[in-house]
Amino acid sequence: MSVHKKRTSEDWVVDIVAYSLLCLLLLLIVLPFMQVVTISMSPAQVVNSNGFHLFPTKFDFTGYTTLAGKDNFWHSYLVTIARTVVGTTCCVFITVLTAYPLAKLNLPYRRGIMMFVVFTMYFSGGMIPKYLLIKGLGLTNRFAVYILPCLITGFALIITRNFFMEIPPALEESAKIDGASNMRVLFGIYLPLSLPVMATIALWYGVDHWNQWMDNMLYVTKDNLYVLQYVLQQILISGQTSDMEMTTDVVVHTETMKMAALVVSLIPIVCSYPFLQKYFVKGMLVGSVKG
Repeated sequence: MSVHKKRTSEDWVVDIVAYSLLCLLLLLIVLPFMQVVTISMSPAQVVNSNGFHLFPTKFDFTGYTTLAGKDNFWHSYLVTIARTVVGTTCCVFITVLTAYPLAKLNLPYRRGIMMFVVFTMYFSGGMIPKYLLIKGLGLTNRFAVYILPCLITGFALIITRNFFMEIPPALEESAKIDGASNMRVLFGIYLPLSLPVMATIALWYGVDHWNQWMDNMLYVTKDNLYVLQYVLQQILISGQTSDMEMTTDVVVHTETMKMAALVVSLIPIVCSYPFLQKYFVKGMLVGSVKG
């Protein structure tokens, strides 16, 4: 027989405050997104007359058609998809291979290695030394420049290592008694039990690769290697520069194209997040509690 605890006035106050803050946060996220989508598909006259409005009254997809008609747009989209898929896969693989031995308490110099990992989270060599290093390695104007310099991040490594440390050692011991190697233990036991943290770091790496454009600007000059974010930036900058004559419709058309570019760049991430969200919270919580 279940006993229901009577809710006190404090419980009601906490619930009201919590749900009020959540509703406010929801509005702060949803309303700007609705405004972006509305402007992206509204004609210049409607945007001029109505200003801020959440729902389109007339539809005009000129911003999207102008964006799609730009040279190298769809090719850059494919390059970005390839970069995100290959980069995320490689990053997750390297992170797992590094986190597995660091999760072992008997690993020599384990504490020193972790201190070095944490050090890299706060300090870096800077832009110029990094550019000289990449140029010296011959990675400029190569697709590998999008993958190799960012194969692993310290925070993702720490989260993955902490998650591995939560897996009972008895599972590994019993597998090794049966003759399993370390790689067999990792891929046969640890990875199937680590879907939450794998989904979490995959989402981090994927979003980072999808949004990156600085490495394109610094290390790539070939048009066929341009990523989507860099092409969108060029389109918007060129649109603003060409609109210095400033008729009203032209300015709004530039704003419409900006919003269309933002929507196009968000679609893959928005579509992939619901499939990973159920693992995200668990992976963050379990991977963050143990030092």
